[in-house]
Amino acid sequence: MPTPPLKTRLRFALGSVAFVIPVGLLAGTASAFFLWALDQVTLTRWENPWLLFLLPIAGVASGWLFVRYGRSVEAGNDLIIEEIHEPGGGVPLRMTPLVLLGTLLTHLCGGSAGREGTAVQMGGSLAHAYGRWVGIAADRRQIILMAGIAAGFAAVFGTPFAAGLFAMEVLTVRRIDRRATLPVFAAALVGHFTCLAWGAQHTTYFIALADPKQSNLFDFLLLGKVALAALIFGLVARGFTTLTHALKEAFRRLIAWPLLRPALGGLLVIGLTLALGTRDYLGLGVSSPDQHAVTILSAFGAGGAEPWSWALKLLFTAITIGSGFKGGEVTPLFFIGATLGNALAWVFNAPVDLFAGIGFLAVFAGATHTPVACAVMGLELFGNDHAIAFAIACFIAHFAAGNSSIYRAQRRA
Repeated sequence: MPTPPLKTRLRFALGSVAFVIPVGLLAGTASAFFLWALDQVTLTRWENPWLLFLLPIAGVASGWLFVRYGRSVEAGNDLIIEEIHEPGGGVPLRMTPLVLLGTLLTHLCGGSAGREGTAVQMGGSLAHAYGRWVGIAADRRQIILMAGIAAGFAAVFGTPFAAGLFAMEVLTVRRIDRRATLPVFAAALVGHFTCLAWGAQHTTYFIALADPKQSNLFDFLLLGKVALAALIFGLVARGFTTLTHALKEAFRRLIAWPLLRPALGGLLVIGLTLALGTRDYLGLGVSSPDQHAVTILSAFGAGGAEPWSWALKLLFTAITIGSGFKGGEVTPLFFIGATLGNALAWVFNAPVDLFAGIGFLAVFAGATHTPVACAVMGLELFGNDHAIAFAIACFIAHFAAGNSSIYRAQRRA
């Protein structure tokens, strides 16, 4: 087939970018509001510790919203991924307010959940609504949904290039649809800068620069340690996905009434919190007003996590998500990976901040099977000084995690 003229290719490229710009604007604006609201409910929970005891009620309220108005969108991220694979009924616009309210209720009362799922679902539902409103052809609606995923992910994490790769890589393991590359990356960049324009701020993480006299390109001992640790990161990612899916099935099988599932999950979270005597494993876990608390940020420093912190966050999150609370899994996966990396750094006699960083990325890569996106996220968050370590960790964790994924609609090439 002859190559189309340059003028035709340029016209197609500009048209592809132009039709996703509104998607980036919508997703970036929605994500900026979500991040602001999430900060407010988190501050409210910190200032009012008694809100934890309302977690079962918050679960019932969130469950009622979805039973009453959101049965068609309850599948969340999987609904969007499935709609891209096999277009059908679409992604209803009501997904945006429902997942937003549900996630804020979860975090207000201390459920252990993230924010990626909310941003992706808002981006996807807004993109689909925009596509229908302007009458975009059915064959382009798949691309516009991918653009919505990318824009939401980029806006909430501040990593537009990783977001674009994630939106394409998460659909089918080890396959990226290159036809969507230009519009997806355009939407991610617009979503990211729109969110920043609204005043949103993203957490800054830090890994010390490598010794210029001993670049990690030639430090085979350190890279060997990274590879061994990555096997553990992948197995832990597999354990998280397996436990979360098993709990979802157990709650559905044992409790017929949907509203009681998150109520029981909330009671379990309260019981664990009281038994452990710490609130370190509630909410996002990125930071805390308690300077002695275990958080993602503290895991990058010596003594910033306990040897078992990763396992406790895994358990808290699996119960929260498995019982039906709304919110994403990615930020808790960051917590699990960073604290596990902190613990393994002492086992392997390796730099704590580096191992926290590769754990942060690798557990996410293993649970979502998006190693390319996660390696690029490492470059965007931590710089390129340890790029080889990021790539090794993400790809080995991806293979070590096997076939399990937090997204059941994800397919394999």
